[in-house]
Amino acid sequence: MLINKIGDLGLLLGLFYLYFLTKGFSYTSIHAISLNIIISPYIFDFISMLLMIGVAGKSAQVGLHIWLPDAMEGPTPVSALIHAATMVTAGVYLIIRCSFIFEQSYYGLTIVAICGGITALFGSFVGVAQNDIKRIIAFSTCSQLGYMVLIAGLSGYKYSLYHLSTHAVFKGLLFLSAGAILHALIDEQDSRKLGGNIKQIPYVYLVFVVGSFALMGMPFMAGFYSKDLIIEFALSSTNSIGA
Repeated sequence: MLINKIGDLGLLLGLFYLYFLTKGFSYTSIHAISLNIIISPYIFDFISMLLMIGVAGKSAQVGLHIWLPDAMEGPTPVSALIHAATMVTAGVYLIIRCSFIFEQSYYGLTIVAICGGITALFGSFVGVAQNDIKRIIAFSTCSQLGYMVLIAGLSGYKYSLYHLSTHAVFKGLLFLSAGAILHALIDEQDSRKLGGNIKQIPYVYLVFVVGSFALMGMPFMAGFYSKDLIIEFALSSTNSIGA
């Protein structure tokens, strides 16, 4: 709650500043007014940084990510909803929906891309060192959110939204599968003590493997298409951050 309130504070300050400039909260009016009046790009930089604090809080970017693994103490269906459809996707959607603000800033998108890239690497490295099955999946979510924020920072908003959609499906599958494993093994979450359960829970084993393949980006899986698009766009981008 505390970490998210930090993100909420940044978001509220950004909203107040936008209202001060445009006298409204409508996306359409803010976009129209920002194009018709002369505003320094540095002001948009300031607004972008405030909005990015909100993004970091909601979408678990590095620095404000620590609520995400701690939230794994809740029931697994709640974890699936948090990671797939509701809370963590809010920050990414905010960047996409407010893209016109970030595009008019000098350094706003650069900050977004750097933050996303660091989070993608950080989440994957930390996840490798975890033993709790739910925390492993949680840090995987942190890493995938980094991908989404990174590509949004390179102006690839449609690819960010596409990966957000595909990730929601296979990450929800992974969390619900993890919950089924915990129930079958009487709440045992230590991955070092798991294994050899294909005969006891074959269906769960199968869907967990499918979800894992999608997360890894194996060919013909949803994650392959969305993550591959992100990597291709980043490599072909003229932005030095992407290269």
